[in-house]
Amino acid sequence: MSSATQTLFGQSSGAGQHHMMGIHLQRSWILDLITMTIVLPILIFGTQIFKLLGQEEATANSGGYISLWMIPFCYSYVFAITIQLYLQAQLKNMIVAWLSAIQLVNDILLSLLFVLVLKLGVAGAMLAYCLSSWFVVIEELIYVFGGWCSNTWKGFTVAAFKDMVPLVKLSVFSCVMIGLELWYSGVLALLAGYLPNAKVTISAFSICLSINTLEYMICLGFLDAACIRVSNELGRGNVKAVKFAIKVLLGTSIVIGGFFFVLCLVFRNDIAYLFTNDERIANAVVDLSLLLSFSIMLNSIYPILTGVAIGAGMQSSVAIINLICFYLIGVPLAALLGYLTSLQVKGIWIGMIGGYIAQTIALSYMIWRTNWNDEVKKASERLMRFYVKSDENSEQISN
Repeated sequence: MSSATQTLFGQSSGAGQHHMMGIHLQRSWILDLITMTIVLPILIFGTQIFKLLGQEEATANSGGYISLWMIPFCYSYVFAITIQLYLQAQLKNMIVAWLSAIQLVNDILLSLLFVLVLKLGVAGAMLAYCLSSWFVVIEELIYVFGGWCSNTWKGFTVAAFKDMVPLVKLSVFSCVMIGLELWYSGVLALLAGYLPNAKVTISAFSICLSINTLEYMICLGFLDAACIRVSNELGRGNVKAVKFAIKVLLGTSIVIGGFFFVLCLVFRNDIAYLFTNDERIANAVVDLSLLLSFSIMLNSIYPILTGVAIGAGMQSSVAIINLICFYLIGVPLAALLGYLTSLQVKGIWIGMIGGYIAQTIALSYMIWRTNWNDEVKKASERLMRFYVKSDENSEQISN
């Protein structure tokens, strides 16, 4: 849902409406906190939901136990992700990078303490995860409230409660767009859980997803960069800069993706041992390594296109594309190849790649056909719809 405010942050910054960024930030907190509370039962009753879906009891119990630990993390994410997007839209990327680096160090140290020293197991790992996530939220809040964002943060204001309906609509489409993409791999992991020898299958599938996600984090940075550049330039009304930014970001990301594609192929026989010592799981990962390499290559393309769409406020169109490509093409193809052929987990991964290929083609066509002059007009209309005069600051209830 925060990608809705990501659009507004970037376009407001580009248009010089700096005071609106703080108002958008507060609106996102209000909306995300309400939404998080509404969906809380999904995490509370995780075990029961997994069992209802037919998962093995051990898997269901483990997943449900971890889902309870995810509650404090998810509430921290309400603030962490929105403030991060707020800072990035102001080109304060170094601050975000340093805070993320501190979070990584905290996470490692706390994990070592709780898991290896205090022997708390999964509970220790999740406790470290939650604490490190809240530490970075506190650091972000100190930075925002401490005066380092004086142009965009003018204090809490009642204006944040106004014009929520348009934001809800944009946020819902954003939620559907991002949610369908994030849930896609989860649905496929769920399918893998029904295959024979589920423990090995899920372990291998999860390791490959972890490797894919690690590389995807780099491309996620390009996604944010694409969103920021496109939204900033649309706010300024600079169409040429939008087109140039798309070309540069795509070219750079593809080169990096190609490097990791080759790296994954070269170390295909050893990469699994970073995660496990089980020969069966390692062999299953080797079988998936070629498909994993192609997934990593695709990572360098579709996130950039998604970032461009977010920057332009095209969340509703991307939501439809994701629904069709992932759930009408990818999931059925994965189920077909996984259950009705001898490919099993490889078939599920092929289905996943099929969904991403379809999404990439659809997004490429949509962006190629986009009239960016029209998008500049739409951006201007969107900013005026959410605009609050700067003298509204007289209504601030605190500083």
